Amino acid sequence: MRRFDFAPLHRATIGFDQIADLMDRVMTNDVSQPSYPPYNIEKTADDAYRISIAVAGFSEADLSVEVKENGLVVSARKAEEDEERTYLHRGIATRAFERRFTLADHVRVTGASHENGMLHIDLKREIPEALKPRRIEIAAAGRDGGEMVEAKAVN
Repeated sequence: MRRFDFAPLHRATIGFDQIADLMDRVMTNDVSQPSYPPYNIEKTADDAYRISIAVAGFSEADLSVEVKENGLVVSARKAEEDEERTYLHRGIATRAFERRFTLADHVRVTGASHENGMLHIDLKREIPEALKPRRIEIAAAGRDGGEMVEAKAVN
């Protein structure tokens, strides 16, 4: 696997170390990422996303969805089953798992639902007003040097 050296990036930029850390994490975790449980990530609108995770055999009480800093952690732990059951074939995996997703800045979880063996987690990117583009109106200068005009949001 190819390794990238981000040392020149650290020498020439300030505040972009998160990008280098993210790239390094993606490159190292790509090989060891478990495939259980399977999941989909879909874009439902311009600033909305949905993560769907196949969680057959788990109830809502067995599942946990947590947001920590810029990370989303989905985990499941099945309660101990009765040993009285004898399976001839056991194809539904109900083993414990923990799946982590890194969220971008200003992305927050708006809700989660569990239906038909699927866990759906809805996400929305909410950009603060201070970071949205603003249109600055230009006032004509009078004899007194003009007056101040407030900026108005573009969106």
